[in-house]
Amino acid sequence: MLNQRARYCIEIGKIKRERNMEIYSPEREAEVLHNVVRANNGPLDNDAIKRLFERIIDESRRTERLAVETESNRDTA
Repeated sequence: MLNQRARYCIEIGKIKRERNMEIYSPEREAEVLHNVVRANNGPLDNDAIKRLFERIIDESRRTERLAVETESNRDTA
């Protein structure tokens, strides 16, 4: 599931690059964290869920950045 998310992040990164969009969106990340905490039914507590998803989001953002950098390097080569 996480690798599939990474594949989506690569595609999203390319789209964001084409549209000159920022990769980091604090409002969107806050919305995602709010949603996962609200959907939490345990046994992990809300803080644990939030920490896990913060890490997943960090890695997703890193994957998007790498995709954008790779595309940029191809364009300048």
